[in-house]
Amino acid sequence: MTRIAIGTDGGGADGADGAGMGLRERKKRQTAIRIWRTAIALFAERGFDEVSVAEIAAAAEVSKMTVFNYFASKEDLVLGPMEQHIGEPARVVREAAPDVPAVTALHAHYVAALAAFDPATGLSDQQQVIDVVRLIHRTPVLALRAYAGFDAGARAALSTELLARDPEQDPLTARVAAAQLLGTQLTLTEENQRRMTAGDRAADVLPEALAAADRAFALAARGLGDYGATRS
Repeated sequence: MTRIAIGTDGGGADGADGAGMGLRERKKRQTAIRIWRTAIALFAERGFDEVSVAEIAAAAEVSKMTVFNYFASKEDLVLGPMEQHIGEPARVVREAAPDVPAVTALHAHYVAALAAFDPATGLSDQQQVIDVVRLIHRTPVLALRAYAGFDAGARAALSTELLARDPEQDPLTARVAAAQLLGTQLTLTEENQRRMTAGDRAADVLPEALAAADRAFALAARGLGDYGATRS
């Protein structure tokens, strides 16, 4: 799948604006973004179950086959960009310095993402991002995949990375730690989403969101300590 970010204004999922990309790749990403924006607008207006892929294709001025070339299923039109972040917590831990505990690495990453108003933190008042959140909450098939599939994949990836940094090589500890860390992030993100869907401005909520992140990760750190640090 061509990588796009929820709420993107043309940048990639990694925040790049396409600089350095070949013309063909830029055009592919532009097409993916157009299809995604069209789908979200139609879903927000009429409901996920009331819009067909054929209607999305027509509105985006592409063929139905082109839609499926970029998004494997109708659900992927909503969840695909979000699911590109499944491995992000694991990547953060993997790339952390050996003496940095997992909770410290993920805390720093989450705070930086908040400050950037990254939609993955829930702290984004872009209308398309809010539309996606509301769609997930209102559509059982999307909610199930978002909260079961995404969570399971992220936990599995993070626990594998934590186990690789665990000198005791204890799978149970790795799984419990992954659940605690991801639970911390999810709780913070859900509160940010609640504020955004209630109509609050992201810039106004940011100080509270940062304070909440500091408090939540501090609570997690009391239990996890320096777990994930392979060298002290």
